Formats: sequence, C-alpha cells, structure tokens
Amino acid sequence: MSASALKPGALGEVTSAKRLHYLNWSYTVRDWLLTLDHKRIAILYLVSISVMFALGGWAAAMIRIELTSPHGHILENDTYNKIFTMHGVLMVFFFLVPSIPATLGNFVLPLMLGARDLAFPKLNLLSWYFYMAGAALTLYAIISGGVDTGWTFYTPYSSVYSNSNVVLALVGIFLAGFSSIFTGINFIVTIHKMRAPGLTWFRLPLFVWATYAVSVVIVLGTPVVAITLLLVVAERLWNIGIFNPVLGGDPILFQHLFWFYSHPAVYIMILPSFGVISEVIACFSRKRVFGYSFVAFSSLAIGVFGFLVWGHHMFITGQSMYTGIVFSVLSFLVAIPSAIKVFNWTATVYKGTVWFTAPMLYAMGFIGLFTVGGLTGLFLASLAVDVHLNQTYFVVAHFHYVMVGGAMMGYFAGLHFWWPKITGRMYPEFWAKLAAGITFIGFNLTFFPQFIVGYLGMPRRYHNYPSEFQVWHIMSSAGASVLAVGVLIPGIYFLYSLKYGPRAGSNPWGASGLEWMTQSPPIKDNFDEPPVVTWEAYNYEDEVVEETVRDQAAGLEVQRELIGHTPPVTDESKRTDTRPGIPRNE
Repeated sequence: MSASALKPGALGEVTSAKRLHYLNWSYTVRDWLLTLDHKRIAILYLVSISVMFALGGWAAAMIRIELTSPHGHILENDTYNKIFTMHGVLMVFFFLVPSIPATLGNFVLPLMLGARDLAFPKLNLLSWYFYMAGAALTLYAIISGGVDTGWTFYTPYSSVYSNSNVVLALVGIFLAGFSSIFTGINFIVTIHKMRAPGLTWFRLPLFVWATYAVSVVIVLGTPVVAITLLLVVAERLWNIGIFNPVLGGDPILFQHLFWFYSHPAVYIMILPSFGVISEVIACFSRKRVFGYSFVAFSSLAIGVFGFLVWGHHMFITGQSMYTGIVFSVLSFLVAIPSAIKVFNWTATVYKGTVWFTAPMLYAMGFIGLFTVGGLTGLFLASLAVDVHLNQTYFVVAHFHYVMVGGAMMGYFAGLHFWWPKITGRMYPEFWAKLAAGITFIGFNLTFFPQFIVGYLGMPRRYHNYPSEFQVWHIMSSAGASVLAVGVLIPGIYFLYSLKYGPRAGSNPWGASGLEWMTQSPPIKDNFDEPPVVTWEAYNYEDEVVEETVRDQAAGLEVQRELIGHTPPVTDESKRTDTRPGIPRNE
C-alpha cells in the first residue's frame, strides 16, 4: 500500500476547508425526492425506517403494558390481536428486513468498492418509492381497521375468516418485497461489475461479502413469498380453493411456501449485521479478521443452508417423522457457519489492542445476545423439545434474541461506526456508551423472563393468561421500559450531533477501507480520483498504515479531546511510538 493512498483519509482532517458534499450541494425538496445519489437515497431510507421502527416500538409498548395484568385492562381482545400483528408486520417487513441493506448498505457499499454509485441509480430510487408505497398501504390498513392475523398470515384464517384489512396489508408487504428485490439486484451487479481496480474478491471487506450473500437470498427467496401472498389475496377475493380445505385447498401448503422464504428472511435480517460486526471488531481490535476466508464463505453457506431448514417451523403440523428428522439435522448444521463467525470474531479480539468505543460495545453486545439466540435455537431444532416449546413464549424470546438482540444491535453498531462518515459529525461518546449498556441490560431484562414463562407453558399471542405467569410478564414489561430508554437515547444525541457535534475527520477511527479515504461527508461522486487498491483487507498490521497513524498523532489527539475517546494504551515495552494515544497495531 502506498502512503499517499491514505492521505485523503487523514485522521487529523478535522478542520479542513469547507467543501461541497452530498448533503449541501442542493437543498430543494425536489432534488431530494428525485435524487439518484445512493447516499441521499440511504438517508431517505434511514428516515423512513426510523418512523416505522418508532410505530412498531409503540405497538410493542402497548403489548407489554397490557400483559402486566392476567386479564388485561387497556385493550379489548380483538384490539390486542391487531396490535401484536401491527408490531410484527412493521418490525419484520418494514424495519428489520431493509434496515442495514437499504440504509448502511446503500450508503457505504459503493464507497467500499471505490465506485461512484450503484449500478442502477434509478432502480435504487424506485426501490425507495416501492417501499414508501408499501408502507403507506400497510399503515392505512392498520389505521382503517387493522389486521388481526399475526405477521405470519396463516391460512385459512387470513384467506377466508378474518374480517380485518388483510388484502391491503398483503399488497403493502408485496410492494415492500419488490423494493427489497430491486435493492438486491442492484447490489449483486454493483459488486460484480463496479469494484475498483485491484479490489479482488479476497480483498473485499466482509461487509461486502455479507451484503452479497443477503442480496442473493433476497432475489431468490422474496418472489416465493410475494407469489404466496398474492395467492392468499386471490383466495380471499375470489374464493379460490388454494389454502381453504373446505374447497379442497391445503392450509399446510401455505406454511411450506411462507417459511421457505421466511426462514431465509431471518438471515436476510441477520447476515448484514454479521458484516457490520466484522468491520467494527477488526477496526477496534486493530487486527485483520481471524480466518478471513472462512468468515467470508460462512456468509454464503448461511445463505445456502437457510433455504433447507424451513420445515423446523412445522414439526407439529403432521409432517412425517422422517421429514422432521431431516429438517432437524439440517437445522443443527446451519448453526455451524454462524459459530465459525463467533469463534473467529473472538479470536480477532484475542491479543488485539481493543478500543472500547460505542460501536465496539454494541458489537460485543451483539455477540452475547446472538449467541444466546443461536443456542436456544438448537432447542427448537430438536424434535422432542420443540413439541413442548412450539407456539410458546420460548419461541418469542428466541426470535427476539436473534432479531432484536442480533439485527438491531448490529444496526446500531453500524450506525455509530459510520455516523461520522454519513454526517461529518461526531456524537457524544459518553452517551453512546451509556445507551449501549442500557440497551444490553434492558434487552435481557425484557426477553430472558420469556424463556422461563415459555418453558413453563405460556402460549404466545394470548391476551389472557393464568395468574401464576404474571410475575414473569411484569419483569418483562419492566425490562421493556429500560430497553425503550436505551433505544431512545441514540435518537436524541444523533439529532443533537447534526448541529452541535464536533466535526469528524475523514477517518476518525483510523479504520481500513476505501470508504475512509474520502472526506466526511463524502462528495457527490464519492472520490476525487478513482482509487486503485494494492493492499489486502484489514491491513492494520501493515507498516505503512502504522506509520501513517503515528504521523497523524496530533490529529487523533485533537479528536480525542473533542469527542471524548481514549484510544487504548499498551504496555510501554510494546509501543511503536512514545507519543500518547496511539493504538499499537499488532
């Protein structure tokens, strides 16, 4: 790597002259709504999914308040069904699925590849409009009467018997699915065709590998659920016997089609977080990711295995014992690629010069929560145990440990990591660390009691429950209050930082990667000159990188004072420089 290659990403570039960038080159509403800039489209997605996240969180709060009493005092039975359906639909289809790919992926993927934009900018903008159309239809369905089927829309209740706005909600989800397909196609083509010269496949950041894997899953899996939802709409509107057993249909067929997509959808939600965590851990451990190729290929393996395990959702539907055994074995096998990632992340941190910033704390929280979620998934993959635990709060807790504890913590880790690049501003580090800690504690207080109450036999989705379960629900609801505080704090200081945050340099973390070699915020076309890559990924051990970091000591010290970071100080005998605050690259 040449020393000059890192100059645009200088740590000390805190007080650089004002330049035009993607945020200030134009301010009109028309230019934002018709923009073809991937960075602005990422901001549009960020605002949109934040609104959906807030609405889904409000529904979750109503559920937890209602369940503090065995008989409920706030919501009627039908209203409760509509509220938990609203929570599931908004969180799964309009927050978790698009959260990292549509926001962080849209923003940093072209930067990581050294490209000016995505391959199809107009298709990228169209994907956001499809997302907004789907969100508008779904919200209208919720406001104008609601949907009471649950987010899984099981037939024949959803296709025949429900009196709620099922069709509107399904069309909204259908449109959101096409938004994901457009994004996936765009990412695949961009990664194949628009990499910078010298950026070979095994020089790609692991976030790019994870994004590529999830894009393939989206493109292959989403059409299946889209067609399935259209079949439900057709049966509901024209009384066709597809899933209705009265007319010769098969309701189990719906479950096969739905879970063939929806279990890979779990990896659509979690795979991007895997990529984020790899970036964060490498940066703040100052080391190349241990077993880079294994971590990269494990992302592809998860995508493949994800399509082979849908039947473990259907152990109690009457499928044959032999079919159940096959799906059980495959479900155990799919844990291996995920375990490879966790072990390799741990090995990366081992003997690294660890810098406990807010993104690193979120990454550590992710590893802990995802590990619990993954291990409890093995219980549900076991035929005999699943018979007892299926449809209980144990499943709810497992799902949230993977999705919220995993996908959401990964999303917040990435948002904190790339926020200086996105906005050109630093957030208050103390409050960010506090938010990470509160979120981790609040999450465990919320969902760990649900493992216990589920094991004791409490069914999920029930409005009324026996009084012996009340103490666990009160504990869970109290934990949800703590979790809500942990999630709200970042929203406050992120908004605060937009105006009052200290200016970030091009590379405030001393990170490796092309996205840190342009100014913050990036210019409209990303780079002044097309970059040429001559180094390996995560080259924190590279002597030139180490020398550059040392040469930029003064700039790092300035930023440390501005943002409250204290980079790790290693043993004096091992230091590469005697000046304070320089992370040693091992």
